[in-house]
Amino acid sequence: MDRVIDSHVHLFPGMIFNAVWRWFDKYGWPVRYKLHSSELLNFLFDRGVDHVVAFQYAHKPGISDWLNNYMIAKVAEFQGRVTGLATVFPGEEGAVDILNRAFDRGLKGVKLHVHVQCFDPVSKAMEPVYELCSARRMPMVIHAGREPKSPAYTCDPHELCSAGRIEQVIKRYPDLRLCVPHFGMDEYDAYSRLIRDNNNLWVDTAMAITDYLPVDAGLDLGAQRSDRILYGSDFPNIPYAWDRELKCIETSPISRQVMQAITWKNAAELFDIPV
Repeated sequence: MDRVIDSHVHLFPGMIFNAVWRWFDKYGWPVRYKLHSSELLNFLFDRGVDHVVAFQYAHKPGISDWLNNYMIAKVAEFQGRVTGLATVFPGEEGAVDILNRAFDRGLKGVKLHVHVQCFDPVSKAMEPVYELCSARRMPMVIHAGREPKSPAYTCDPHELCSAGRIEQVIKRYPDLRLCVPHFGMDEYDAYSRLIRDNNNLWVDTAMAITDYLPVDAGLDLGAQRSDRILYGSDFPNIPYAWDRELKCIETSPISRQVMQAITWKNAAELFDIPV
């Protein structure tokens, strides 16, 4: 691999990371790399990752500015190597102003998480966010796949998440650039069709090709529309070796051109990362 952009890395303030890891210990899987933000970025860069697209999400209203300011500081700390995304809690007061402030200070998109934030992607609360991102050409990343599901969530992801809902969004907002992580787990066939037929939808590979979760059905990367797939690790909140996903890509029966597209070129195009 001549270059690797990891397009799915989490950065949180320490107290949030600690709470996230406690949740995983109790309801998810054992997180192998409990590294805080600067440590985990150095870990990836020291092992050859060239650039990182960094996420976080507000689990309640009123903390989005604080989280966005934290992300802005991390982008500055690792100048030129981290593309940071903003977050907002759908429906919170001043959501558009919160995002405009974050964009004006250099953040390059929005990350939301349906399972944690418990919102319907086709709800009224999301309309101003879609409109803003469409107007400002800011990509959105929404964890809108149904899995992995947990009884610990305060809402049922299977009620709020579906490929059909995402199809409504991308049809209604043709200028919106939307990425659904985990290849839309577990609706792989539906998302394969959606990325084939729509130019404003992307997916990432995080935990969808590593043969770890029961819903990981062994996606054939060579059978997909390769210019709409991004490599993403979900680091550090993974239970296995940091490069397991890269090894799965490397051993897939795909061409060098497709491998380059997945491991860095598609992310560079979507998130406007210098090549």
